[in-house]
Amino acid sequence: MSPRVPLLDLTAQYRPLREEILAAMTRVADAQRFIMGPEVEGLEREIAAMLGVAHAIGVSSGTDALLAAMMALGVGPGAEVVTSAYSFFATGGSIVRLGARPVFVDIDPHTFNLDPSALKAAISSATRAIVPVHLFGLCADMAPICQIASEHGVPIVEDAAQAIGAIYRGRKAGTFGALACFSFFPSKNLGAFGDAGLIATNDASLAREVRLLRNHGMEPKYVHKTVGGNFRLDALQAAVLRIKAPHLAAWTDARRRNADRYRTLFDRHGIRDVTLPVEPEGYVHVYNQFVIRGSRRDELRAHLESKDIGTEIYYPIPLHRQECFGSETSREPASRPKTLPHAEAAAATSLALPIFGELTEDQQRHVVSSIADFYVR
Repeated sequence: MSPRVPLLDLTAQYRPLREEILAAMTRVADAQRFIMGPEVEGLEREIAAMLGVAHAIGVSSGTDALLAAMMALGVGPGAEVVTSAYSFFATGGSIVRLGARPVFVDIDPHTFNLDPSALKAAISSATRAIVPVHLFGLCADMAPICQIASEHGVPIVEDAAQAIGAIYRGRKAGTFGALACFSFFPSKNLGAFGDAGLIATNDASLAREVRLLRNHGMEPKYVHKTVGGNFRLDALQAAVLRIKAPHLAAWTDARRRNADRYRTLFDRHGIRDVTLPVEPEGYVHVYNQFVIRGSRRDELRAHLESKDIGTEIYYPIPLHRQECFGSETSREPASRPKTLPHAEAAAATSLALPIFGELTEDQQRHVVSSIADFYVR
């Protein structure tokens, strides 16, 4: 009998940590300190040390991390922010929520990440930030991105929501920009028990501004010199993350082993209709998702579902095609919609396979043999 293969199995990760996690949650409950406090401060110190940055500021979600980071840089009405057209909605939505205009650019078709050559052409006098996305756990090509940003005097906000622990040429994701944003959504490599996020920076003044903004711009109590938001991190989430964070490196290694096994299995079956994720020289991919590209993608997904194999499409509609953004995202007239062929091709062909660390060899064999059956039938 073939094994069931879920896209993600959080219970397998939770079981060995159950008693530690429950004890940490009980500690918070007994202290009755639920908002900010020592658990959040402890997590911030520990994540800052893990990333090798001077400041880590816990916030309420990855989305709120993007909002607060751009607010700290003064992004607002009249500003443009250049970012990838192929990402989770929050990347573009956060820009619009601040009254700014997202300028979506195409991706490198091999890495799924923002194409630096497209970035250079998109910058204008109104550009106030560049938001490269380290999609699926692979860093964007930061050397040319940083060079372009420096030439134009534009700050970088790294969207590292899916890439904690990823490395580019010896440096960790989150250490390149003025600010970097992380998500601890439960499905991430380091996931909380709900929404949670973090902003990293080496700039003390930006760190102070973010800390101010996450608490309604309030300092001292009930005195507001600026308008911020309620972006505070819950102590319960911080306590859970403090138990899980020391295991991140081992979980990442397991994901990377599973990615290597997929490559071996695909090669063994000689499947030519599928393109596997790349890991360029000098990069360390952390595989928040293992995203393949295949012909007849939707039919393949239905076939895998019939075999009890979980998959997901990240993302079926690129951001520049989302109805809610409309013509405001392009400098072109509404009658001439912007075409970004690589982002659109990725949206039409990409499919995420199970890659969680506890995935077994038998489960992976079932996934790949089922894909082979689809393409040779």
